[in-house]
Amino acid sequence: MFNRIKSSTRILIKGEPKKKQRDFIPAITLDEVAEIKQFFPREKFFIFGHARSGTTLLMRLVRLHPEVHCDYQAHFFTRRPLLKSLVDSADIEEWLTRKSNRWNHGRDLSPLVLRASADFIMEREAIREGKMIVGDKSPLSTIHGQSVRDMHAIYPDAKLIYIVRDGRDVLISERFRNFVEESKFLTSEDKRIVEELHNDLNQFDGTRSIFTETFIRRVAKGWATNLQEIEEEGKRLFGKNYFALRYEDLLNDPFNEMTRLWKFLGVKEVDKSLAKKIKFEMESNPDEEWQAKRDEGIASFLPKGQAGNWQRLFTARDKSIFNEIAGETLTKWKYKIN
Repeated sequence: MFNRIKSSTRILIKGEPKKKQRDFIPAITLDEVAEIKQFFPREKFFIFGHARSGTTLLMRLVRLHPEVHCDYQAHFFTRRPLLKSLVDSADIEEWLTRKSNRWNHGRDLSPLVLRASADFIMEREAIREGKMIVGDKSPLSTIHGQSVRDMHAIYPDAKLIYIVRDGRDVLISERFRNFVEESKFLTSEDKRIVEELHNDLNQFDGTRSIFTETFIRRVAKGWATNLQEIEEEGKRLFGKNYFALRYEDLLNDPFNEMTRLWKFLGVKEVDKSLAKKIKFEMESNPDEEWQAKRDEGIASFLPKGQAGNWQRLFTARDKSIFNEIAGETLTKWKYKIN
């Protein structure tokens, strides 16, 4: 049992003005990176990907290597409140830059505070595992290019991994997640579709849609924007330290794809015995098991972790709407348009 020191909590009084945010938070310098690595020496990487694109599977596989550890859902740069919110107030700025402070030597220590906070969170488990390469995977749906820029401001020396999945399968996976896990967010039309799925799953065989047009347009636009902005900013800011892969290629040839990835991360060697561990890990699907507990009837209708589910479930209307919004993105990433 851990003993916690009790402290009073300040309550925001109604009508009290909100604290002013900062105009500018500086990026970390290369000298500061070298300084912080004296305390947190492990090499860092981050796995990004649009939600429902295989980030969890990739996290589970990458940490099978004896040199690599990976946590998940820290959301330092991908979901609000972001890491930078720790110093994003005028009060904190004044404290960290106060010239009477002897410990800051006249410097704004904000980027070091952010880096140290994230480094500690990431390294604490890696130390227990005895691993020297450590990362975090955090999917993103609404923050796109800004997530890469924020990451680079604090981790210009890190490596960025981006996993891409066919947006049509992303659409289906997100739809069923909403049906099974997030019923409170469903519209009346969504609830009607859920009810009809429970009554007769077979009627949704590509002739009747499980989507509303609004849902298709929203997810397709978010997916296409995500791929465009992450790819552009990843290449621009990280160069050779940016690595992109497709979920479908990972399913098709997992050992070779993971070998490429591990070598990108700088491991000393990739033992062939890892192929068996990869196969074993891919045979389980915690997400499928979780959804089955929530709603086995609907969850069983969609095989989890597979590529090409959209070909069975998309109607002609679904294809037309998705292609209108994201057809160019599908082609760019070498996905066939049928």
